[in-house]
Amino acid sequence: MGTGLYPKLTELLSAAGCFLDRQGKGKGKGKGKGKGSHEIWYSPVTQKKFSVPFTIVSKHTANGILKQAGMEKAF
Repeated sequence: MGTGLYPKLTELLSAAGCFLDRQGKGKGKGKGKGKGSHEIWYSPVTQKKFSVPFTIVSKHTANGILKQAGMEKAF
């Protein structure tokens, strides 16, 4: 699942102790139905939840997600 930088990003997040909290909600009518286009992860470092989209092609976006998780840039 995912394209671009998603696989490497989630590997780094998992290695740092972050984990998938839940699947993002779907769009449009009947919100909450369907997979959605992102996941919600939790960081034990920052004790906050953050969104990880399945399609990440920008290194800037990937590094921004790592920052939200309390991690250093890796891309």
